[in-house]
Amino acid sequence: MAALIWFAGGVLLAAAEALSGDFVLLMIGGGALAAALASFLGAPLWLATIVFAVVSIGLVFGLRPVLKRHLLSTPETPTGIDALRGQEATVLQAFGNDGGRVRIGGEVWTARPADENDTFRTGESVIVQDIDGATAVVKRGDDSWQS
Repeated sequence: MAALIWFAGGVLLAAAEALSGDFVLLMIGGGALAAALASFLGAPLWLATIVFAVVSIGLVFGLRPVLKRHLLSTPETPTGIDALRGQEATVLQAFGNDGGRVRIGGEVWTARPADENDTFRTGESVIVQDIDGATAVVKRGDDSWQS
C-alpha cells in the first residue's frame, strides 16, 4: 500500500510540474517514485523515506541545474548590426575612399572601404567588416574580417 501512495505522489508531483516549469516538483516526484520502488521491493517506511529524501535532494541539486541549463537556454542569434558583420554584400556603385553603395541582404547601404586604399568595382562581392552609423565598412571577400 505504501508503494502505491509513493507512486501516486510521484505522478501527481510530476504532473504539477507542468504548471510551474521550474523542474523542482519533477525532481521531488522522481524522489517519490524512487521511494515507491524501494517500498515495492520491501523496504520499511523509514528506509523509503530516506530514499525519497536522498534521491530528491540529489536530483534537485544534481540534475536540475543541468536540465535548466540545457533546456531553458536559447541559442544566441545575432541581431541588428551584429547580424550584418561578416555578411556578403554586392557593390552597386564603384567606389574608393570617397564611399559608395552596396546591397546587403536586399537592402541598400552606403559603404566605405575598411582600407582607405581599396577600390571596388560595380558587381564585386565584398564582406561587411563593421557598421559605422549608417555606413557599412567593407573589405575584399576573404576571411581576414574575422580576426
